[in-house]
Amino acid sequence: MKTVLCVEDDLKILYNNRDMLTEDGYNVLTAETLSQARQHLSDTAPDVIVLDIMLPDGNGLEFLKELRAAGNNTPVIMLTAWNRSGHIVQGLDSGANDYIGKPFEYEVLLARIKALFRNIEYLSERIVCGILTLSPISGQAFINGEDLLLTQKEFALLLMFVQNEGKTVSTEYLYEKVWGLQIIDDMGTVNTTISRLRKKIEPSGYYIFVTRNKGYTFDKT
Repeated sequence: MKTVLCVEDDLKILYNNRDMLTEDGYNVLTAETLSQARQHLSDTAPDVIVLDIMLPDGNGLEFLKELRAAGNNTPVIMLTAWNRSGHIVQGLDSGANDYIGKPFEYEVLLARIKALFRNIEYLSERIVCGILTLSPISGQAFINGEDLLLTQKEFALLLMFVQNEGKTVSTEYLYEKVWGLQIIDDMGTVNTTISRLRKKIEPSGYYIFVTRNKGYTFDKT
């Protein structure tokens, strides 16, 4: 049975999600504060966290950054009234796997949770690309066993590149797949992240080539 940790201070939403998820076969832990959430995480390892942003004792985004900095890669779905595009970008950049704005339909939340679990199940435990090894489950990449210490977005980009080795992938496609949004004008976020990633994977013998007006290609040097 999968365990879902719901962190939410709106008791109506919290208890409704608890009851509905329980009916759908999940084990549900509830927390009205970040303090309670930390206590749950010290006692158990949930399979997914549904996290609000505005909580009585802190900010959910800062809590998420705290989790990721500590190496906790539990999938997180943000469920919040902060639902403008800038908020969504901020949430995904902080390490969220998905983002749902309030008001929402329970069926949408359930579908997103199921999709997260499907994606995790489809990923292999290890992807080997020369001396470069990726662990999709933990979100880590290694060169000869040495952790590259990639950020979540860097890892997501690298995984996308490895899965499309030798193919040119557009900046727009990468942004939509990794950041979950359609790109408008500013491509700087993608370019900057790829620049950092390129330096980190340099010893692997692979390089991320750029073709003007077409995109990026991950291939051997």
